[in-house]
Amino acid sequence: MILVTLGTQDKSFIRLLKEIDNQITLGNIKEKVIAQVGYTQFKSDNMKVYEYFSEEDLKKYMQKASLIITHGGIGSVLNALSYNKKIIAFSRLSKYKEHINDHQVQIVNKFAEEGYILTGKISDLSNLLKKVKNFTPKEYKPNNVKFNNMIIKFIEEE
Repeated sequence: MILVTLGTQDKSFIRLLKEIDNQITLGNIKEKVIAQVGYTQFKSDNMKVYEYFSEEDLKKYMQKASLIITHGGIGSVLNALSYNKKIIAFSRLSKYKEHINDHQVQIVNKFAEEGYILTGKISDLSNLLKKVKNFTPKEYKPNNVKFNNMIIKFIEEE
C-alpha cells in the first residue's frame, strides 16, 4: 500500500494528486493507494481519498505503507521518517498558489541531499517510482537534546 499525505495546509495540491492518479492509470503504480488530501478537492476511481485521518489512523497507515508520498511540510516529512519508510516528497510551490512561499523546496532538498528521501519535480514521478525501488533511505535519528538546546540558547539571547 502507498500512502499519500498532504498534511493540513489550507491550500490545494491538486498537481500532485493528478500525477499520482495518472501514474496509476498508466500502470506505473500497481499497489493500493490511500490519500489524505486535506483541503484539496479531489475525486478518483483509482485511489481511496480522505480529507483527514485521526492520529491513530495515520500511524496505522504509515506503519503499513511500502512507500509514503508526501508534500514538503516539515511535520509530514519528519513523521514519515520516524517510521523508516521510503519517502518521495514534493514541494508545494507559491507560483501555483500551493503555499505562500517556497520554503518546502529547501526542506525536501536538504533531506534528499542527506539521503533520507527522494524528491524532484512532480513531472518526474514516473522516474522517482522506478528509483525508489532500489533506494535505501538513511535511518533518521531525532536529536531532541540538540534541538532543545538550540531553542534555549535562542530564548536566552532574546
